[in-house]
Amino acid sequence: MLNGKTALVTGSTSGIGLGMAQALAAQGAHVMLNGFGDIEAAKAAVAQVATGGARVGYHGADMSKPAEIEAMVRACEAEFGAVDILVNNAGIQHVAPVEDFPVDRWDAIIAINLSSAFHAIRVALPGMKARGWGRILNVASVHGLVASAQKSAYVAAKHGIIGLTKTVALETATTGVTVNAICPGWVLTPLVQKQVDARAAAAGISEDEAKKQLLAEKQPSLQFTTPEELAGLAVFLCSPAANNLRGAAINMDGGWVAQ
Repeated sequence: MLNGKTALVTGSTSGIGLGMAQALAAQGAHVMLNGFGDIEAAKAAVAQVATGGARVGYHGADMSKPAEIEAMVRACEAEFGAVDILVNNAGIQHVAPVEDFPVDRWDAIIAINLSSAFHAIRVALPGMKARGWGRILNVASVHGLVASAQKSAYVAAKHGIIGLTKTVALETATTGVTVNAICPGWVLTPLVQKQVDARAAAAGISEDEAKKQLLAEKQPSLQFTTPEELAGLAVFLCSPAANNLRGAAINMDGGWVAQ
């Protein structure tokens, strides 16, 4: 379905981003990965599912640095000819009450979770408009729609991502470029695993019990959303069926926001 297209996925060496990169490659898209962690394992995982001659690249841009983000987009265009699909997924987290929130952590979360998407979009969008087709998928969060205590920076950034999504969707409404946000609930990514481990340690409970408690507080389905499910939604958003889906924030959250 995506043969000949190129996808740039930020924060894609693990978790949600890796799942999306694999799903897009399986549809025939060339994929450029970005992120930290085990880069070779991530490249191998994407290459394993790639079809139709799809190729896999990597760029190590620090998503808190605008110049590196621009260089990443340009490198993708140079290597594959275009950025047709941009998935803004890079994210970090810190949990603390607002009066104790470290200023450097606030700045880093806003930079990586929100500003990085703006910088990638502003550089990639002109090429998409010139070619008459593009897909921008911003991985927000259920925290872009509702708040949780002690996550001021993350919630502010994710609400901002949804606002950015709507604005760019309006600016591209008469073009072949669509812009939408995906809002996962709890997904068992490395980011969430840290919160599970912290809860288990603090309460002196097992990891399984900590997972159950985490889900029971917010997610009525009592099951984690999976990267594969979110990747399926990303593939749909890149399909012709989603041509007129614009500026949406789609929550895949086990009923979290329905409460």
